[in-house]
Amino acid sequence: MHIGKSYKLSDFLVWTRRKIYVLVILGTVPVLLYHLLGITWVAVPWTVVSLLGTATAFIVGFKNTQTYSRTWDAHAIWTNIAGSSKAWGIMCCDYLHDTHKTRMLFYRHFAWLTALRYQMREERVWEVADQRHNAEYQQFYHIPERLTALEVELAKYLPQEELTYILSTRNKASQLLALQSRTIKEVSDREEMAPALLLEMQRAVNNFCNQQTQCESVKNTPYPRQYAVINTIFVRIFCFLLPFGMLAEFDKLNNSITGLMKGHMIWLVIPFSVLISWMYTSLEQVGESTENPFEGSANDVPISQICRDIEIDLREMLGENALPLPLKAENDILV
Repeated sequence: MHIGKSYKLSDFLVWTRRKIYVLVILGTVPVLLYHLLGITWVAVPWTVVSLLGTATAFIVGFKNTQTYSRTWDAHAIWTNIAGSSKAWGIMCCDYLHDTHKTRMLFYRHFAWLTALRYQMREERVWEVADQRHNAEYQQFYHIPERLTALEVELAKYLPQEELTYILSTRNKASQLLALQSRTIKEVSDREEMAPALLLEMQRAVNNFCNQQTQCESVKNTPYPRQYAVINTIFVRIFCFLLPFGMLAEFDKLNNSITGLMKGHMIWLVIPFSVLISWMYTSLEQVGESTENPFEGSANDVPISQICRDIEIDLREMLGENALPLPLKAENDILV
């Protein structure tokens, strides 16, 4: 997540530069055909292009709205996880009288957060974080889940027996929640906790299960492919036809001006078509980069930072002094 004032224009131009190169070629070829080779029949009526542009604007705007909603929903889920985790820590401290069990539940919760964030960083075939224009930007920040293996991180929180078991399972986060529930039940069976308090803690575990399922739903469900492909097709058709539609319009301007540009107004098709097409392709690229809020891009929900903040707060509840440092933004990017 970018937490600076804004992206710099230079950063944005570098990020989209490959599409700009293509747009320059798409804008230049029609001018050469029309003006230098005299193939005037390549001009497309402006009405056709304007209608296509209007339809494209609607579909691009629709996609950006929906992808922003996906990111906002993902952020809301992790905000709830943060709040529920603090409530969990308070309950563990207040409801349990066994400090060993309390610490076990705390550290297992840290392990659950770790397993969940690693699960969210797994690659999916539809994700775009590793495409060339996005991968280049990753040199300005680091994704913690790609620097350290999951088993190394889990070893900080789990005893060896539990670690071996968890690493052998498919959905590690779910199995950690199952262990939490089992421990709470054991405490209740020994009559060390009132039934009402047991229900409260079980409700908290159930809440974590629901939040994990919501995260998995966002992660494993791509933005509908039919909308994604129609958006791309519309933008590409529009960008291809736009300079052809501008040819006759700019050629007409030669009749109303004098001076240096008279007879050469057609050349302005290139910069103006590139500018307009760049707006559409940039909106498409922004929407694409917002589709998957956990993939590790610069616009993702900062789940690594959220997990670190939760761990710091809960360790303070335990009375620990050796606290991990908060994750800091790198070049205004928090992950």
